[in-house]
Order: sequence, then C-alpha cells, then structure tokens
Amino acid sequence: MPIAYDVVVLGLGAMGAAATYQLARRGARVLGIDRYAPPHEFGSTHGDTRITRIACGEGPEYTAFAVRSHQIWRELEAELGVELLTQNGLLVLFGPGQRAANHSVPEFLGATVDAAQKAKLAYEILDTAQIRQRYPAFNVADGDEAYHDDVGGFVRPERCVTAQLHRAKALGADLHLNETVISFDQAGGSVTVKTDKGTYHAQELIVAAGSWLPGFLKPALAGQFKVTRQVLYWFRAHGAREHAQFSPQRFPVYIWQVPAPQPIYGFPATGGLEEGVKLATEQDHTATTPAAVARAVGPDEIREMYETYVGPYFPGLSPICVKYKVCLYTQVDRARFIIDRHPDADRVIVASPCSGHGFKHSAGVGELLAQMALGENHQDIARFAFGYAPRSA
Repeated sequence: MPIAYDVVVLGLGAMGAAATYQLARRGARVLGIDRYAPPHEFGSTHGDTRITRIACGEGPEYTAFAVRSHQIWRELEAELGVELLTQNGLLVLFGPGQRAANHSVPEFLGATVDAAQKAKLAYEILDTAQIRQRYPAFNVADGDEAYHDDVGGFVRPERCVTAQLHRAKALGADLHLNETVISFDQAGGSVTVKTDKGTYHAQELIVAAGSWLPGFLKPALAGQFKVTRQVLYWFRAHGAREHAQFSPQRFPVYIWQVPAPQPIYGFPATGGLEEGVKLATEQDHTATTPAAVARAVGPDEIREMYETYVGPYFPGLSPICVKYKVCLYTQVDRARFIIDRHPDADRVIVASPCSGHGFKHSAGVGELLAQMALGENHQDIARFAFGYAPRSA
C-alpha cells in the first residue's frame, strides 16, 4: 500500500493536538483524526481552566514535561497573540488527622516539596496564620499548612487545543474532524487506519484517544485503564466583596487534602460574579465509558458537593451552582502515565499520559510523541512503559 503519511494521530484532544502540532513543525506529513471537532466537551479536554504546576507531587519524573509545556505555551502566545498560561501561584494544603489521598499519594504536600527541591524551585511553607492572612477565602483549620510557589497557575485547555491545531494546519497537517476511527492494523512496515469515511496508511500511528483508548486495545492491555466520571462545578460567591477574594491576584490555584472522602482542587474566578468560581473533587471508584457516562448533574449531586466540599471550606461561596461540566479521566494504577509502543505493533505508539493530571504536561508530551514517531532522541520514558512496576506506596 502507498504510504500517504509519515504519522497518523488518532484523537485530537490535549495530547493529540500537541503531537500533531509538533509533527507539523518538524515538516512531517501528518494526519490528525477526531470523532468530534476539538475542542469539544465529550472527553477530557474542556472546562475553561486546568491547573499547571512544576512541582508535581505525583513524582519528579513529571517535572520536565510541565517545564517544557510552559515554554511551548509561551511561544504560542507570542506567535498568536492569545493568552494560554496564567502563573498566579500554587497552594497545596494539608493538615493533621485523616486526609484524602491525592492521586494515590497520601502526603501530597511532602511529595510536592520533594519534587520542588529536585527541580530547584523556590517555594515557601505557610502555617495556619499565614494562610488565613494571605488567602482569607480559605477556611483552614488550626494546624493546617500549605506549600506555595509562584510558578504554578492555570492554563486554558480549549484555547491550547485550538492554538496547536491552528498552527498544525497552517504548517501543512491534514485534520479530519467528525470522523470516527473503526480500526487500525500494522502489517510490515506500515500502519493502516480505517474510519467511517476512508482508509489511510502511515509509517507510524499515535493513539491518543483518551477515554476511548481501551476500546482500541485487547483486554489484557485495556484492563490497565479505568475511565471515571468527574464533575466540575462553578459556585457563585455571596456577593461582589466575596467574589473579589477569589480574583487571580488574591487567590492561587490549589490542591487541598481535606478531611473528607476526596481531595478538592480549584481555581480563581476568571469572570464576573455570575460566572462563579470553579472547583472539583476527584473520584476513582466508579468506572464508566464515553458512551455510558451520565452527563447530567442532578440537584442532589450539587447539594452534596456544596455541603461536603464547598460550604465548610469556602464560606464566601453560596449554594448557587451557576454551571457544571462532566469530564472523563482515563486512569492507570497510582495515577501513572502510559507512553509506550504497542507490545504487538511496534509502529503504534499508545499515549495515555493522563490519570487526572495530564493537561499541564500535554504540550511537552506532544513534543515527546513527535520525537518518538520520527526517531529523534528524547527523554527516558521507561517509567511510562506498559510493564513498569511503580515503587510501593
């Protein structure tokens, strides 16, 4: 079969859009395919904002991706005149007693400090009084403390995807949107991809299908991934004075291991009073699929979120939920990434660098995927192999 493309990218969300852009930058003949028209709200890459942090409590092995992603986003901002990255600081809160683990890390604050030290990142540890004085919107308990740095913040996922796909297309990439991949197969020195609209051939395939990924894998591999439903909420402040406490100048992004079943994380207000303040929890117990996920959020679910996670910790926020979004996590044990060649097809790269903390790394991961597909040198990714066994918790 004739080889029409150097690389086909399956899925154009966070990772796929980044990989397509990086491949096009390198002059590769690249085709990107997505079943919808990204950015969309059916997968994992939406919701207005995503936390970014260089000090990654999940492990110092993630730092290089976050650093490189910041550089790429700044380059795109300068080139396109769009705002993608806001560095208004990161707060990681912890306290005495039983606390919810975050991404399988029981003492996430200590792990964040360790990652910051390994990255030679400037940071400070705030005690309870300092948190209350500096960030009055948080209702912290006596004995709570927090890690803080100035380089963390938030990125705009829809804008990042749009920017990278725009540049990829301008650089010659073919983008096939609203086209569903049915199957792929490797025979000899090429990969064939079949969709509901055509058949394509390439030297390499990158599968960055997010929550649809398990459906493309045999059970032995698919079983390593669990897709879970997550809900993002925007609650209205009681009034203009309270809303002002959540402005980006006065309120950093945060991850808080509260004394509740799940940790919470959130963002400053990025709009007016009626647009609310975004925060969320993370559940990893109930599995779902993109086809079966419940995309509606009922009043009982909103009430439970407010009573358990919002009202007790943010007295400036009212019970009025002005917006919600449902998104999907594609999780691997211990919140690990998988970035590896398919064990049965060495020209197929499987990219699931997600597990609920992927977007901050996506621009850097996209560059890595392009390097892998084109045979360029790249950082060591042994920790992200299918068969890698993480150290015990």
